[in-house]
Amino acid sequence: MSGKRQPPRPRDRIIGARLRAIRKERTDLSLEAAAKLLGWGLATMSRIENGKRVIDTEEVAMMLTVYGIPADERRDIIAEARAENASGWWDRPLPGVPAEVGTLASYAVDADSLTDWAVTLVPGLLQIEDYAMALMLSDDMSVEVAELRWVARRRRQQILGTLEYGAYISETALRTPFGGAVTHRRQLSHLLEARDRGISVRVVPEHLPLGLISHSWLYLTFPNTTPVVNVEVAEGGVYLHDDQAEPYAKVLAKLDHNALSTTESQTKLRSILKEA
Repeated sequence: MSGKRQPPRPRDRIIGARLRAIRKERTDLSLEAAAKLLGWGLATMSRIENGKRVIDTEEVAMMLTVYGIPADERRDIIAEARAENASGWWDRPLPGVPAEVGTLASYAVDADSLTDWAVTLVPGLLQIEDYAMALMLSDDMSVEVAELRWVARRRRQQILGTLEYGAYISETALRTPFGGAVTHRRQLSHLLEARDRGISVRVVPEHLPLGLISHSWLYLTFPNTTPVVNVEVAEGGVYLHDDQAEPYAKVLAKLDHNALSTTESQTKLRSILKEA
């Protein structure tokens, strides 16, 4: 084993899940038997499959060889693992930008769908610059730090168009005019135009007596592993996996039931824009 002690990255969950699927679907090996053949401890093997440990391409190659995967297929999977381990901008965070921003971007780049639920603010992926800056400056942040955080947010927004993305936004958030009337109108127009970019924006009417409106979160799904939920907290976020993330699928169903349709949401947005 490599003996590395780096903390696992979000994408290690993807690699581990794929290796677990290969073991279960392509071999008759139990976790214990695979660990024994590889000469690894059971705990190490479990942590690799659950994405709780960094795994390098040499170790991926060892596992695939033990599992009897043909050379051509093995080479392709190793190349994919190597690409997944390549650095992105999130591995080189900007000064003054919380590491959480990079962590979230790293999760998003491996996801195949993102769904936002926003209670009091327009989701970061849909914010325009003036709105974002006004929001950050309202929290007594310096202009210099706010500008750096906007750069990071803009980089995060580049994920749009590469995967399925949708947002449920509380009407309360849509009526909060960060940056004043002009910025408010521009932000609402930006949301109205989102449908033309293949983005679903659905409005949840205000004053609904539902517990689901208590906090904002982002629901991420992945091609080969279970969903992850990012719950917003002050200066960062908390990540929920597996059993902790599972209840949010039911909450999404409730949001889908209670939100206005896409057409009705467009009408609501135009109405709020007219009043702004």
